[in-house]
Amino acid sequence: MTADTQKLKSTGNGPEARNDGDANAMWGGRFTAGPAEVMEQINASISFDQRLYAQDIAGSKAHCAMLVEQAIISPEDGAAILSGLDTILSEIENGSFTFKASLEDIHMNIEARLRELVGEAAGRLHTARSRNDQVALDVRLWTRAAVERLEAAVGGLQAALIAQAEAEADSIMPGYTHLQAAQPVTFGHHMMAYVEMLGRDRGRLRDCRARMNESPLGAAALAGTSFPIDRQATAKALGFDRPMANSIDAVSDRDYVLEFLSTGAILTIHLSRFAEELVLWCSAGFRFVQLSDAFTTGSSIMPQKRNPDAAELIRGKAGRVIGALNSLLIVMKGLPLSYGKDMQEDKEPLFDAADTLQLCVTAMTGMVQDMTADRTALRQATDHGFITATDLADWLVRRLGLPFRQAHHVTGSIVRLAEERGCALAALPLSEMQAVEAGINEEIFEVLSVEKAVASRDSHGGTAPAQVRQAIAAAKERFQ
Repeated sequence: MTADTQKLKSTGNGPEARNDGDANAMWGGRFTAGPAEVMEQINASISFDQRLYAQDIAGSKAHCAMLVEQAIISPEDGAAILSGLDTILSEIENGSFTFKASLEDIHMNIEARLRELVGEAAGRLHTARSRNDQVALDVRLWTRAAVERLEAAVGGLQAALIAQAEAEADSIMPGYTHLQAAQPVTFGHHMMAYVEMLGRDRGRLRDCRARMNESPLGAAALAGTSFPIDRQATAKALGFDRPMANSIDAVSDRDYVLEFLSTGAILTIHLSRFAEELVLWCSAGFRFVQLSDAFTTGSSIMPQKRNPDAAELIRGKAGRVIGALNSLLIVMKGLPLSYGKDMQEDKEPLFDAADTLQLCVTAMTGMVQDMTADRTALRQATDHGFITATDLADWLVRRLGLPFRQAHHVTGSIVRLAEERGCALAALPLSEMQAVEAGINEEIFEVLSVEKAVASRDSHGGTAPAQVRQAIAAAKERFQ
């Protein structure tokens, strides 16, 4: 037997095994040796879950107060614990706290420091509690706050879009289907489409918050506890509507994270679609809007370039949020109840997605506030594509009583004539239109202007400026 083999046998933990006093103290008598170095690396989450410090301390303070109230620990121990937790919070926030990977996670780092500060009393804090319900609580509290921040940011983006819509309620532009000019609309109407989309996003965020607002604290490892705890009291202290009804579900549920990520994925798709339009609209082929130096970049080789990089980055970051959702769906899909260490993989995609969403919404708000619509370019773009053709068909139905399908056929023939002549519909001689449909008269030219076409779309939710202003007023009430 070689010396190396003898060493492996004596430790029983592989070539990188080592003793660690902190780790052993936390795990108690079951373990006599510290983890292998690689085990520490794969097991530790403190590098990212230290972001949960405020939530962990808030949960511990609520739990401690309840333990005192229920006479499970003494008031003296409770006071010492609460004072120690306040000290730790201050240390973390002023940067003097030392996080240790050997202590694995935020819970054990705080508990170890609490033991240094208050001694034996620190060990009483974990009475009637497990890291399983502790982490479930921390992540739920963190996610709830992230939802609130994001919902408020989306509201700010809506306000910026509404301001643009108000300024451009009369500015005519082409509306597109298949990225082909289809019918004239107003720029304000187009902005209000995104206001509605974001309104649904905010609704989903509010729904997500409402569903997650139940407390898992007190579920302990998975079965509850034999101590006479008051879960209603801790739930109320932490701003929850109620405690979760099932202890197994309480520690194994990550639906709220999945729902937040799903809602975020839909939101980022909306942001990406708008970002794509901004990229197009800033290009030489459109020139519908201009962005200032604040939201564009130049080229290292082409001095004439002004690139809408903020929009392009928002478009690209959609993949990160969608990827975060997919990542956690895959983690959760095969897990038996209740808790598995796999669930530690919920935090990095959650944190990254939340940060990405907040950044993208903030950047998009800045771009919307910064952009200037080029009304001349918008209006000139309506001169192409025969975008009042539907108005011609509608006139044939209203004035001549043609069935719409016949009117559609007649209009298509007239469009072909204009295309062959290389002129707009309004420039086509009346005689040539009458050769296709004898009933057409001079009145037809009144409906072929884009201004008349836009003004005529006065149905609820339509693009007529009057309707756009009504929609703006309603949106201010609904969303602001």
